[in-house]
Amino acid sequence: MLTHMGPSGWWPADDKRDIIVGAILVQNTAWQNADVGLNNLKHRTRLDPEAVLALTQTELIDLIRASGFYRNKAKAIHSVFQWFNDRSWDYAGIATSATQAELRKQLLALPGVGQETADVYLVYIFDLPTFIADSYTRRLFKHLGYQQTDSYQHLKKQVSLPSNFTAEMAQDFHGQLDEFGKQYLQREDTFGDSFLAQELFEYQQTQES
Repeated sequence: MLTHMGPSGWWPADDKRDIIVGAILVQNTAWQNADVGLNNLKHRTRLDPEAVLALTQTELIDLIRASGFYRNKAKAIHSVFQWFNDRSWDYAGIATSATQAELRKQLLALPGVGQETADVYLVYIFDLPTFIADSYTRRLFKHLGYQQTDSYQHLKKQVSLPSNFTAEMAQDFHGQLDEFGKQYLQREDTFGDSFLAQELFEYQQTQES
């Protein structure tokens, strides 16, 4: 994918607070809708933690309404910002204060932070390499012959990143998978026309010969 598509440059954001909010707003909606809510919130607060936390739930809901599921997402943003605020927004300090598994468990305990959002935070906020088994990735891995790609956790249990994978590699890998998905795994699945399909076919041919 890197050879065919180049570096992904993903996640597109001005800073890490953009990613923290964006990962919540994009849940169960298109990025275009999430981006409207994110820009509204940035225009109002510049994502300053104290300004965000000073918003009432009603004010926050009004700002992020375009993202859908806005009540739960407003609660999640407040809870997550309070969690980071209590830890002085010290990303490096948080990342080194617990094992990756323990940190993931802490994140999953926050309202509105599910498996995918927790892993996005690990990779993009705390610079820890882990596998993000989002919907595009599950569709691709099904094409690649993996079983039980029906849920996030089912696929994640089957995939481990190489031990030499850095956070930057994990970030770009996730970006590559998403960019591939946008090109070939939308509602009209065109995986068969992709460069990966051709390479998979050639690989299978060599295994059979």
